[in-house]
Amino acid sequence: MNSLNSEAFTLLDQHILWSDMIGNILGLITLALGWRRSLWTWPVQFLSGLVLFGAFYGHLTGSAGKQVVVMVVALYGWWQWSRSRGRSADGQITPRFAGRLERAAMAGAAAVGTVAVALLFKAYPSLSWDPWPDAYIFVGTIVAMYAQARGMVEFWIAWLLVDVVGVPLNFANGYAFSGFVYVIYGALVLWGMRDWWLRSRKASQPALEGAPA
Repeated sequence: MNSLNSEAFTLLDQHILWSDMIGNILGLITLALGWRRSLWTWPVQFLSGLVLFGAFYGHLTGSAGKQVVVMVVALYGWWQWSRSRGRSADGQITPRFAGRLERAAMAGAAAVGTVAVALLFKAYPSLSWDPWPDAYIFVGTIVAMYAQARGMVEFWIAWLLVDVVGVPLNFANGYAFSGFVYVIYGALVLWGMRDWWLRSRKASQPALEGAPA
């Protein structure tokens, strides 16, 4: 897997690694597939995690461990969407807004999880280059993936909150390609959120009596 950590090219004086480029391109494809509510979003997400795990394993154990968690959540998302298909007219998962308790639970999990993971990173400095923002991005990503697996429109909002920290952090730590990808993520998130928002409103509208299904 050492070849994954070799330099692919140089962009704006930043050295772009193969692992950084391939993993994040797959992540970008994952987000686009999520916008389309395609079941393929989860296998591609799993593959992205697997590529990055291979790149980090052996020298960045913390980063490799985070990818294991991402892959586990990707398997959960695939299982959740597989059993939820057919609920909408197009055979895909039907987007919905989270309930108040679900929002509170996700916000609480994000807050507690960020503090817990950051303290873990501070206790073991080899696990992270910047404990607090790294923990925020990691936990935020897991929360976003969980919300996506449950078909919640809020998953797009979670991704936006991750982007706010992810873009400057990646540029600051030399992962320029990741930084550029996160910028594109932001645009896709806005479009995807609009699409899911509109679909959730249509799904919540009661059918008119006598209207064709």
